Amino acid sequence: MILEAEGEFRLPDEAATARLGAAVAEALRAGDVVCLSGPLGAGKSTLARALVRALTAPDEEVPSPTFTLVQFYEGPRLKVAHFDLYRLSSPDEAYEIGLDEALEDGAAVVEWPERLEGRLPADRLDIEIGLPDDSESDGRYVRLIPHGAWEGRGLEFRT
Repeated sequence: MILEAEGEFRLPDEAATARLGAAVAEALRAGDVVCLSGPLGAGKSTLARALVRALTAPDEEVPSPTFTLVQFYEGPRLKVAHFDLYRLSSPDEAYEIGLDEALEDGAAVVEWPERLEGRLPADRLDIEIGLPDDSESDGRYVRLIPHGAWEGRGLEFRT
């Protein structure tokens, strides 16, 4: 099924989260940013890991960059940088560690984009991940919000 890169839906399990990551990776172009928002434990790193592996290799080591702030990867089709901005103290730090440079010839996945305080790149797909209100429910709720070059772009994705 091809979805517009916009809307809300449910991811029933981790496998669906990985499929979404792969679908976003397939649509990703140089200069694009994917911004992942949601509470701790929502699945931002799981989605980022699946996206990076789809661009590189299925067994690619993709550690969370919580302490390093950024990890860079070379894929055969596209370079990708994975930023975790949770520990940033100012938006300028994201640019000091290479966000602009990453977009010159590749793409970026950004966890905790709200740390950029409105200084988000124009061509981005915001993915908001939410936990169900009922603690006994499984899965996650996802909302896709395209900006700039992402508007009108489709994703081939099956929940």
